[in-house]
Amino acid sequence: MGFEDLQHNFLTGRVEDLVRWARRASVWPATFGLACCAIEMMAAGAADYDLARYGMEVFRNSPRQADLMIVAGRVSQKMAPVLRQVYDQMTEPKWVISMGVCASTGGLFNNYAIVQGVDQVIPVDVYAPGCPPSPETLMHAILTLHEQIRTGEILRRRQSGESTHLEHEGSPWTPEVPVAVRLGTPK
Repeated sequence: MGFEDLQHNFLTGRVEDLVRWARRASVWPATFGLACCAIEMMAAGAADYDLARYGMEVFRNSPRQADLMIVAGRVSQKMAPVLRQVYDQMTEPKWVISMGVCASTGGLFNNYAIVQGVDQVIPVDVYAPGCPPSPETLMHAILTLHEQIRTGEILRRRQSGESTHLEHEGSPWTPEVPVAVRLGTPK
């Protein structure tokens, strides 16, 4: 009788499932708050919304201690290289949430000084829409990221080398199902 004949239980479960569970339960965010969306991100970490229940008690100040970057607000052309440097210093595996319409698409700042979407600089895993998005929207984006970590969808996308830009082969990219949706308005 070999290991192939054993049924999976809590003792013989797959190590991959255990690693995914541990990663999902201990995501450590790095703050990259650039504008008004950062206030909503701070509110999500406060007592009313309490991100500690997701294993995210402390926002890390060093990118070497973080594996999730929440880009909150508009990214200027001068800030883009700094954003990329902080992303490169983060440990693998690493994930990115683009918080707010300014970080996702440039928002109402359609000019030469603002990057028209942070996905032109770093790969984005989850978009949290809104201007500014409420703390509930950020929490929904975090739960969506947790589900992607649990199912392994992120690794499949990165291994396939799929582009993260909004344009694919000259045609505009539109998601089949929205990655994150606005749940409500702030209190």
